[in-house]
Amino acid sequence: MIQRTLREWQRIGYGQDDRTIPEAQADRIAAVAARSAFAGRGGEGVLEHGRKGLRARGVVGVIATEGCQLEILPKIEGLGEREATDDALRRRLIDMLAVVHDLRIEAGSLAQLGWQKDTILELLIRLFCSRLVDAVRMGLPRRYLQHADDLPAMRGQLDVTRQFSRHATAPQRLACRFDALSPDTALNRVMRAVVTGLQRLAQAADNRRRLRAISLAYADVTEVPVPSLHWDRIALDRNDQRWQELLSFARLFLSNRHQQTSTGSIDGYALLFEMSALFERYVARLSTRVLAGSGYRIVPQGGYRYCLFADGTGRFRTQPDLIIYEGQHPRMVIDTKWKGMAPHRDDRPHGVGQGDVYQSMAYSRLYGCSQVMLLYPHHGGLPPDPICTRYAIANRDAEESLLIATLDITGRSPGPVESLKALLSALLSPGWRPDPVKGDGDHGLDTTVASRTWHKRPASSTPAGDEVVRGEWRDFSRCTPNL
Repeated sequence: MIQRTLREWQRIGYGQDDRTIPEAQADRIAAVAARSAFAGRGGEGVLEHGRKGLRARGVVGVIATEGCQLEILPKIEGLGEREATDDALRRRLIDMLAVVHDLRIEAGSLAQLGWQKDTILELLIRLFCSRLVDAVRMGLPRRYLQHADDLPAMRGQLDVTRQFSRHATAPQRLACRFDALSPDTALNRVMRAVVTGLQRLAQAADNRRRLRAISLAYADVTEVPVPSLHWDRIALDRNDQRWQELLSFARLFLSNRHQQTSTGSIDGYALLFEMSALFERYVARLSTRVLAGSGYRIVPQGGYRYCLFADGTGRFRTQPDLIIYEGQHPRMVIDTKWKGMAPHRDDRPHGVGQGDVYQSMAYSRLYGCSQVMLLYPHHGGLPPDPICTRYAIANRDAEESLLIATLDITGRSPGPVESLKALLSALLSPGWRPDPVKGDGDHGLDTTVASRTWHKRPASSTPAGDEVVRGEWRDFSRCTPNL
């Protein structure tokens, strides 16, 4: 089995050594990637298939064909970290997936995964098997299901119609209808589908052994094709809560958005995650936790307000990544960006795209928000401390402002939850207001620039209780077209 690992946006050439991939195997990998849901019209949304090699794009995960696996890892670097190891990147990706898919992963189970030798697919299979073995040992969930059978003795109720139509001349058989406790439930059918599918994919010996053992427990459960599974019939009561996490794993493995299996001339499998969408959902889940009980609520992929109207018909509907509401009033729009923010430059602050700035300003106007934020992942090429820079929109003293911020998602202290909590609590606090201080002069932009320090004023207005966050205000009212 050939296994190769690369980072998003990284290239791997054709060849026969450990740093390259055989061209025949690369062609098969590229063919599977081209049929992924993320491939796009040109078929190269996951991998660029060039003359000299393959180049990963902003989609991560594992692509497998017979005899070859290609693993693509995200670039998730910590504060002050220049180059992360593969095992650290696998750990961080699984942390993000755990948050997004409500998977509870304890530190003890993480320590036993084998981060260095296995791909992200094998690690997820190992986590799933560990949880499923523990659940099966406590017994499969069972339900009373209705059955119809011809029995020598009465059980349940007599089916009169069938009795006199089929057994009129054979009264020794009774047409019975009865309820029987059975493991052949919708939940167990889903679990069997996952186990059956993973048996074809697992390469690690311990994973294959565990999956074979688990499959024996599901021998009495009907095997159903994945498209025919009845997810809507799954109902978990308080006795089945241990299966909630396993159900999240099942959705992860069986979702058409993440996986794809082909049965044509090239048989393959892809477990893929689009990092821009994963980062957006990750921030949404963390924000929900942070804002719980605060009176604010977060709405992902909502809003749906139109930019233009013609004859009463809306045109160009908007759908911001995240909107934070206070009651029915939008307080902040957050636009997540899975991009590597550049170090600060005067001609283009932090390398932020001009289109991203215009889009954020449009959100501020459409949703009546005084604050809009562009949120990026922090990385090792930036200063060690997270960035939170603030710019006034349209004029120097405007209440509306654009914030450019970064979030460290590596799990290091204080952690992404606490970092996001500190950021949002400061910006959404009713007592928050900018206090002007002495300007720091012209930085080369055709704008009026003033540095400000923001204070979160406590109710007592005691200076000792001030929480200080530093940043800049910039007036975009006279900016040249090129930021």
